Amino acid sequence: MKVFLTTLLFLFFSLEIAAQLPFELLTTPEKTAFEKTSTSEEVVAFVEAIQKRSDQVHTEVLLISDSGRSVPLVVMANPAVRTPEEAKASGKPIIYFQGNIHGGEVEGKEALMILMREILFGDKAYLLNNQIVIFVPNYNPDGNNKLSSEHRKSQEHCPHLAGSRRSGGDWDLNRDGIKMDAVETKGLMKNLILKWDPDVFVDMHTTNGVWHGNELTYAHSYHYAGHPATSDYTKDIMLPKIKKNVLDKYDLHFDIYGGYSLAEGWPPKKFYTYNHHPRYLVNQFGLRNKMAILSETFAHDKFYHRINSAHKFALEILEYTSLHGRQIMTINKKSATETIHKIKTQAGTYKNGVRFKMVPTTKPFQLRTYEYLPYTDSTGKTKYARTANRIDVPNVTNYSAFEATVTSTVPRGYILPAELKNIVEHLRAHGIVVEELTQKTSFSGEVFTIEQLDVNKKPFERHNMVTLKGNFAPANKSFPKGSYKVDLAQPLANLIFYLLEPQSDDGLVTWNFFDKVLYQLGVNNQPIEYPVFKYW
Repeated sequence: MKVFLTTLLFLFFSLEIAAQLPFELLTTPEKTAFEKTSTSEEVVAFVEAIQKRSDQVHTEVLLISDSGRSVPLVVMANPAVRTPEEAKASGKPIIYFQGNIHGGEVEGKEALMILMREILFGDKAYLLNNQIVIFVPNYNPDGNNKLSSEHRKSQEHCPHLAGSRRSGGDWDLNRDGIKMDAVETKGLMKNLILKWDPDVFVDMHTTNGVWHGNELTYAHSYHYAGHPATSDYTKDIMLPKIKKNVLDKYDLHFDIYGGYSLAEGWPPKKFYTYNHHPRYLVNQFGLRNKMAILSETFAHDKFYHRINSAHKFALEILEYTSLHGRQIMTINKKSATETIHKIKTQAGTYKNGVRFKMVPTTKPFQLRTYEYLPYTDSTGKTKYARTANRIDVPNVTNYSAFEATVTSTVPRGYILPAELKNIVEHLRAHGIVVEELTQKTSFSGEVFTIEQLDVNKKPFERHNMVTLKGNFAPANKSFPKGSYKVDLAQPLANLIFYLLEPQSDDGLVTWNFFDKVLYQLGVNNQPIEYPVFKYW
């Protein structure tokens, strides 16, 4: 009953807003009794409407999509800021919210517009006192506008028409964080991540149909090759507090993201999250010494329930960061400082993981889920019928940790030959500092001899992913003027390591960046040296 009343209050507040504000400040779901979602053009119109009415709004174009659609980036601050330099000078943390990376998962898009309106024209203005908030409600405009009743059926057919998961260029934008094939990812990296340098990144999704019993699930940044402080703080302190707040205030049940398999029997004994790869930007932020949160509303709730859950999660994140933003900035900065110090003092003496497997956490947890009833079908097989009852299953093993299966020594840096300019340009696009040698220079370190190159025959995101097998050996080598040097004594050291290590499970080797040079060197016919040298 409390959940029902909370949703009614949410809808009532929206109706109350309608009596006070111009019609164009209502979202499309509110205008259509939650039968429709906003088109990309309607999102642009909404952003233009709030900008016209508030001096606390600064807008930029994040990117132009494959179909020529503009993606607005909205910076909200009090007093207003119009440049990253002004934002930095304010001393305030920057919190970034992104909706609709998958074009049919629209709840974040709608919830963020409602929250923007409440901050500017409602009772949430105080949320700009201590922080700067950046919103991109509709990151995937082309996917958003591919409206069809055949998309997102797990969302109980509401809204009636939903967009497509993939972008206008036919990319899954939530798998593009390393390779950056999509114009959207390039724009996000250049015009948001590197330009505005947010302290917290929130990526808003809707699940694909798992019948857990929560209104929303979340995850922190999974990356065990990075500095642990940012992920640990998000997981152990920030998210548990937000979880408690939404339950106490709104009687909404939020918990960790994942699912279970009925093939393993009932009741569930194991619960699994998604993988650790930094192709997912939430995970990559851990390698960038920043905090990130994945948000997933429950597909089987009604549309207005899903918007309400996404809205309350985003709101409570901002309530938390408003109080603890300076602490978050301190943890992020300390993580970067300690990363650089460790490189300078311990390079060549310790290892980090480059390939990982999912393992259980040290403690089981209580799983809230819909109940299933086992039965025997006409063939004698055990099947399961889902009921309308939600239950709590105790002592479920939580597979949301990762353990290295392959490790590699962390060097002081890497040397790349001049002919690998394409690799260098990609590193720089990630914000990595790369120098050119101005004279012939000798280095002591190690080389990796490739003994086997395996190619996945099944394409994934138009790439046939590569795995290398081989061994490292000590070596001394000289490199001519014009070669490229990547010194790891910089904030993105852990990202560089994951991108350039030959055995990384989500690095540039994986995504075919080295294919041309490896085949030119004869990798199919003989052992060859990996053309990136690790120096101490």
